[in-house]
Amino acid sequence: MSADGINLLRTKVFDKSKWMQLPRDVVIGHDVLEQIPAVCEDLALGESVLIISGGRTRDVAGKRVEALLSGSYDVATFAAAGDPLGTIKKAEAAAAEAGFVIGVGGGRVIDTAKIAAYNTDRHFISVPTAASHDGIASSRASVPTADGNVSLAAEPPLAVVADTAIIASAPHRLLASGCADIIANHTAILDWELSHRLRGEPISEYALTLSRMTAEILFRNADLIKPHSEESAWIVTKALVSSGVAMSIAGSSRPASGGEHKFSHALDRFAPNKGLHGEKCGIGTIITMYLHGGDWKAIRDSLRKIGAPTTPAEIGVDDETAVEALLAARTIRPERFTILDMGLTPESARSLVKMLYRE
Repeated sequence: MSADGINLLRTKVFDKSKWMQLPRDVVIGHDVLEQIPAVCEDLALGESVLIISGGRTRDVAGKRVEALLSGSYDVATFAAAGDPLGTIKKAEAAAAEAGFVIGVGGGRVIDTAKIAAYNTDRHFISVPTAASHDGIASSRASVPTADGNVSLAAEPPLAVVADTAIIASAPHRLLASGCADIIANHTAILDWELSHRLRGEPISEYALTLSRMTAEILFRNADLIKPHSEESAWIVTKALVSSGVAMSIAGSSRPASGGEHKFSHALDRFAPNKGLHGEKCGIGTIITMYLHGGDWKAIRDSLRKIGAPTTPAEIGVDDETAVEALLAARTIRPERFTILDMGLTPESARSLVKMLYRE
C-alpha cells in the first residue's frame, strides 16, 4: 500500500549524507519511570514538554510523568484519541509549542508522538506502557486509513524509558504480540536477502545481523515468556529496542518487515480490527517461512509457547479472508519485494492457510 496520497509528513531536503538516529539513553527496568527527570536533564532538550498519552495510559503512567516533570518544565498534555489523522494534526500543532515531546502509551500513542515530533523538528522520548510491537524504538509509524494501515517515516526516540513493572502489568496478549513481531524478523530478513539476490536491492549486513540475532533470542527463549513477569517484560522490551535500532541502521523497516508484514497490512484491509499487529505478523511468519523452505513448525511452536495465535481463526478471521489477504499482499508496498510477490495462486494460498491447522 502506498502512502503517497497521505499528506501527513513534510518533505525533507535530500542530501547525500546518511543519518543513523539511535537512542542516546535506554532505561529498562523496575520503577524506572522515576528516572524520567534525570533522562530529560541529561538530554537537555528545552524548558517545555508536550506529553502525549491515551485515556487509560494517562492513568497508568502519563499522570506520573507529568508530576515528575512539572517542577522543572513547562508541561503541556495532549490526549491521543478519536480520528487518527485528525489527532495527528492536532498533536502536531501542540508539539510546535513545546521544546520536546514525550509519548506515554501503547502503539497508537507512540506513533502519534513520533509523527508530531517529526513534523515539528522536535526530539522525542518513548515511554511505552506495553511491549506490543517494535514501534517503541523505531523510526517508522503506522497510521490507520480507510484502506488499512500505512507505514511512514517518523522521528526515532532520542531516549526510551521502559518501566517493566508497568509493562508486565499490561494484558499478556500485548507482550505476546510484541514477541511475535520480533520473531517475524526471521522471515523479514529472508525476504530482504531474496530481494537482494533477485532485484539487486542494497542490503546492510550490520542491520541484518542485528535483526537476526534479536529474533533468535526470543525464538530460543520462548519458554521464558510468561504472563505478568517482569523478567519477560525486560527480555521482550530489550528485543524491541534492538529491532528498532536495526531499522535505524538500515534506514528503513526492511530488517523487520517483509511478506509477513504485508500479509498483516492486507488483513487490516479485509478484516479491520481483527487481531493485533504482531499477532497477524506471527501468522504471516509461519506461512512465509514455509515458502522459504525453513522450519515453519519451529516458528509455530515458539509462537504457541509465548501465547500468540497461529491460525486466522484464533484472531476471528475466516480462512477465505486470510486467503484474500495472502493474494493481495503484493499490492501492499509493491516496491518492497518479498516471497509473497512471486505469484501465489488462489489454490496455493488456500493450501497455505490449511497448513496452519496441521499438527
